[in-house]
Amino acid sequence: MSIQKLIRPTIKALKPYSSARDEFQGNSDDMVFLDANENPFENGVNRYPDPQQRSVKSLLSEIKNIPENNILLGNGSDEVLDLIFRAFCEPNQDNIITLPPTYGMYSVLANINAVEIKSVQLDDNFQPKVDEILKVSNDNSKLLFLCSPNNPTGNSFEAKSIEELIKKFQGIVVIDEAYIDFSNEESWISKLSEFPNLIVTQTLSKAYGMAGIRLGICYASSEIISVLNRIKPPYNVNELTQQRAIQQLKLNDLTKKQVEDILTERKNLINQLNTVSYISKIYPTDANFVLVEVDDATKRYNQLIEKGIVIRNRTTQPGCKNCLRLTVGTTFENKQLIKVMKEI
Repeated sequence: MSIQKLIRPTIKALKPYSSARDEFQGNSDDMVFLDANENPFENGVNRYPDPQQRSVKSLLSEIKNIPENNILLGNGSDEVLDLIFRAFCEPNQDNIITLPPTYGMYSVLANINAVEIKSVQLDDNFQPKVDEILKVSNDNSKLLFLCSPNNPTGNSFEAKSIEELIKKFQGIVVIDEAYIDFSNEESWISKLSEFPNLIVTQTLSKAYGMAGIRLGICYASSEIISVLNRIKPPYNVNELTQQRAIQQLKLNDLTKKQVEDILTERKNLINQLNTVSYISKIYPTDANFVLVEVDDATKRYNQLIEKGIVIRNRTTQPGCKNCLRLTVGTTFENKQLIKVMKEI
């Protein structure tokens, strides 16, 4: 597959903006910086941040065992996804394929970028319908979004189905792995060298506990990363975000411990949910949340709100009638949830 043929012509012809910090890449020690029109009085954030976030990428490279030139960082995963749209989808011409129920921003970004949406609903086990996906795709199908583990269902897609889609889909396959740290499944970043049309997105918002700093990660071939770097804003990840990410990534053992604690709490929560009379089904999950089917999702949602418990009502999503999505909280929060659910 030729990635160059998938890139929009205007993007290939684009001359990227070169910032002051892009142009000077030497040793900054003892240098006087008068190149970027910055306020010269030091306060920790008076200088522009590293536009390539080299220190953050270095740590991610070590943790994920992947070269730095296969990594792009964004202001949350939503910016990363938007860059992918801008690079590969021609407005009012191309289309994407989504597999509902799934993360809603794929469709929002498609609408923002004037890109048609082709939807193929997951089967009754929330798995991709491979043959149907390939059947609805055409020459203008540029992106296929696979959220695995999936949101809001929590399950992972079967590896054989994902691999078949990567091999046969004639566009870019984007695997959203926001919840991969809670799963026993292997990340698809280990397959990047094998599949040139594969993009894997991850985040520091879930397992790493940094939703507030907004840092999304894109793993792809150096060819794709180079294209996305051409169109990203010059300073898209601010200095405070980079500093906080570096601090947390250096505490990787703490992150692993917190993930273990969440998985223990998830198991305990599921055991307790089995004792709630109006829950008719608990779906398998590889994420830090659980999808449950109840007798009346809207009624139960409102009752929980009245008792001070905020969850997500997913009953309007395809295949999720009367379903509630429950995030795994602390031991105290989970006990409160179960207590209230049994009282209402």
